[in-house]
Amino acid sequence: MGKYRDDKRRSDDVSHIKNKVKRAEVLSRVKVAKSKAKKETRKREEEEAKAQGKKVERAPQKTLETLRQFDDTLVEEGDSEVEEEVKDDEFARFFAGETPRTVITTARRPSKKMIEFIRELLEVFPGSFYYERKGYELKKICEFAAERSFTNIFVLDEKGCKPRSLIAVHLPEGPTATFKISNVKLRKHLHSSGVATRHKPELILHNFVTSLGYRLGRMMASWFPQWAQFEGRRVVTFHNQRDFIFFRHHRYAFRKEGQKAVLQELGPRFTLKLRSLQEGTFDTKMGELEFAYQKEMG
Repeated sequence: MGKYRDDKRRSDDVSHIKNKVKRAEVLSRVKVAKSKAKKETRKREEEEAKAQGKKVERAPQKTLETLRQFDDTLVEEGDSEVEEEVKDDEFARFFAGETPRTVITTARRPSKKMIEFIRELLEVFPGSFYYERKGYELKKICEFAAERSFTNIFVLDEKGCKPRSLIAVHLPEGPTATFKISNVKLRKHLHSSGVATRHKPELILHNFVTSLGYRLGRMMASWFPQWAQFEGRRVVTFHNQRDFIFFRHHRYAFRKEGQKAVLQELGPRFTLKLRSLQEGTFDTKMGELEFAYQKEMG
């Protein structure tokens, strides 16, 4: 009876191997062999099709982006309706040339690591200043900053000496965005990193293509002066992919008469995920939400 089961067992079945390490080794060899056989079969089929004069068409590679369902909130480039809406939105004056000024603060009693993170953020955002939180409520901080012509407030929170959230308030009318922060790496932890200069950076916003993304992208753009100083060769990137926003800060240099560019990361490096977007300045009771993250969103 046992012999019959052995004869019928699939060639890739390793459940009968009791040793965990040995089982993993055998399974790995089986997977490699299957992958190799699949490639050889595909190559043979392509050669046969070419010999018969047939056009060879490969199926598109399955990735998260190619499998993503169509989003009817996508904003097409040159959408006249959207362009008309943003002419008088909360960020319009910055695209007309107004200079942003940002207050950066924290929850009470920030750790040494948080202060190091803030020190690097001050280099990223021109016109930014750090103020100690002390005992002030966020509503009071908003009033203080608006009276002194600041245009943004960043409030950073941490857990276990690691940054975990960012509240970004646009002044004086809002909106207020709340982000989760993860994967923070400071300059000293980056390979061959450099030190940022005081030049105003160029800004890249990639893949903010839905109506919510477009609005969020305009908010992020308002954190920076709209006129970059290209001689500094600094570039700040917000790359949106699957609703995670990857932040990078680089210096670039051209080689071979401008045909090739090399990058040097300046830091910090981190990832944002939008948790909420609220109309107006920070208000946990009466504020109207434009967006709120739900668990089923992934």
